[in-house]
Formats: sequence, C-alpha cells, structure tokens
Amino acid sequence: MKKYLVIGNPIEHTLSPKLHNHWIKKNNIEALYDKQKANESKIQGLINEIRNEKIQGINVTVPFKKAVLPFLDKLTPKATLAQSVNTIFKKGNEVVGDNTDIGGFELSLKNINYNPKNKNIFILGAGGVVPSIILALKNLGVSKISISNRTKEKAEVLKKIHSDLKIVDWGDNTEFDMIINATSLGLKEEDKIELDFKKIGSGKLFYDVIYNPSKTNFLLKGKELGNQIENGKMMFICQAQLAFKIWHNILPKVDDETIKLLNV
Repeated sequence: MKKYLVIGNPIEHTLSPKLHNHWIKKNNIEALYDKQKANESKIQGLINEIRNEKIQGINVTVPFKKAVLPFLDKLTPKATLAQSVNTIFKKGNEVVGDNTDIGGFELSLKNINYNPKNKNIFILGAGGVVPSIILALKNLGVSKISISNRTKEKAEVLKKIHSDLKIVDWGDNTEFDMIINATSLGLKEEDKIELDFKKIGSGKLFYDVIYNPSKTNFLLKGKELGNQIENGKMMFICQAQLAFKIWHNILPKVDDETIKLLNV
C-alpha cells in the first residue's frame, strides 16, 4: 500500500488526511495518507524515505516549506520561483519539490468570483505560504502589494526578491482593497491581530489562510465592519487537489460532498 504524509508543527489542526483519504477511497486507490508532527532534525530522514520509496509523497506545511529545500534533488519552476515547497514526490531517481499553493490561492479567488486585478493588497505575515501568495497575486495583475510582519527582517528578505513590495511596520495600517492574514495568529481562540481596524471601513475583502477554526477573530472583526470575509478552506482544498493530481495523475472532484467533509 502506498503511503503519503503531511508534515508540520503544529499539525493537530490539519484536515489533509480527511480530504486525501476521501479522494483515495473515491478513486479506488490503494493508499493511506497520514499526518506527522516533525522538527527540522527529522526532515532529511523523511525525505530519504521518499528516496527509498517507503513513502510515495509528502505535503509540507508550516514551518517547513523552506526548510525542506536543501534535501531535495530538484525543484519545479513554480517551487523555484517561490523558494517554497508544499508537495514532494520521486520522479525517476530524483526527489522533487513542487508548489501547489500558488495555483491553490488563485483558484480560491476564482471560486468566490473575486478579481484582484489593479487592486491594492495588504499581507500580514512573511513566512510559510506568503511567497506563493505574492506570485499568485502578481499572476492575477494586482496594482500594489504591501506587507507587514512581526519580525521586520523577514519582510525585508521578501523585498530583496520583490523590489516593488511596500513594507509596513507591524500594527500600522495602509490603504488596501484586500487584506490577507497569512500569520498563524488565529489558530488559537484567544489570538488577536493588533491592527487599527477603525480606519479600515467597509467593502473590502478580509482573507485568512487559516481554515480551522473557520472564523478567526480577524475574520469576525472584518465582518463586523461590513467587509466580505473568506477563510482558507478553498485554498486548502485546491492546493490539495493539485497535489493529488501530481501523485496519482487524477484530478479529484471538488463537490458539495468534499466541501461538507471539511466543515469546521
């Protein structure tokens, strides 16, 4: 039986096994998908298990999307651009890192009929999935991207790659049409983002990459102010759909049953 894993830390909240095992069963594939809490010292060993074909594929979540890079033989063009990997597999004799976060984010916006073309985007956070979100937004023709991170140095690293990024001090606000929470603030019920919400107004899109819980304090505040809100569930489903296609050469269906499966 083929074996697949998602690795991260924390990992308890992930719904990846529920989703992938649903599609595995629907498509009559002999495989099992599990989750594993990891630390940096375990990464090389796990990737060697793909090399030795004990594991057929690994999904990578926070905080290891960059940490896996030194142990891979090859990156796909998308993963090279993002310098971020969320899907690993073996092709021939090489262990390959790919990125389905870029496509997953783009598809999630199409799913809600939101067109970010010529719009100002404000991203909170600079790690994990942010390089992929920046590339997706540029593909979609946004006007300006501003970024704010608790550790300013991380935002400055991204600016070295994307010189047109505007860096905003953490806690400060800027003009935007869409604001994205790409931090882990929101995984815990008591988490709050210290931002001056009073000046934001209404008619904007609040997007949180977190999907569990389904409504973080960030989204609840956005809704209270009269803004459209969207959590990361569709991005999560779409990036998983693209990863499934890479591993099994089958594009699984995203239907009402799939979406209900992940109601949290």
